[in-house]
Amino acid sequence: MPLADLVLMIHFLYVLFVVGSLPVIWLGAWFKLAFVKNRWFRYLHLVAILLVVAESLMGLVCPLTVWENSLRQVEMDASFLQYWIHQIMFYNISETVLTVVYVLFAVLVAATFKWVPPKPRSNLP
Repeated sequence: MPLADLVLMIHFLYVLFVVGSLPVIWLGAWFKLAFVKNRWFRYLHLVAILLVVAESLMGLVCPLTVWENSLRQVEMDASFLQYWIHQIMFYNISETVLTVVYVLFAVLVAATFKWVPPKPRSNLP
């Protein structure tokens, strides 16, 4: 597997974690699954979307995208993975619209802390 495809897969898994975790949290709460209240999982999810929002508000391109594009200049062949994952992840939408979507999604993730609160920190002696 070319290195650019590996970077692309990591990027895709990051996006999948950010987007997919929210419905998993809601469904997990509905079915009363304990893992959705795990503080590490919930805060990691919040930090992941806040990082995307911060990059977008500062006008920065995702470092994983930059790294992949840099590697693609060296590796000339377009792979099967590249074609299909790019179809899923990248859209021809203005950066302003994407920033608004990211911010609204982050607000929804933060609001979920109220609707489905993580387990409180235990008081250790």
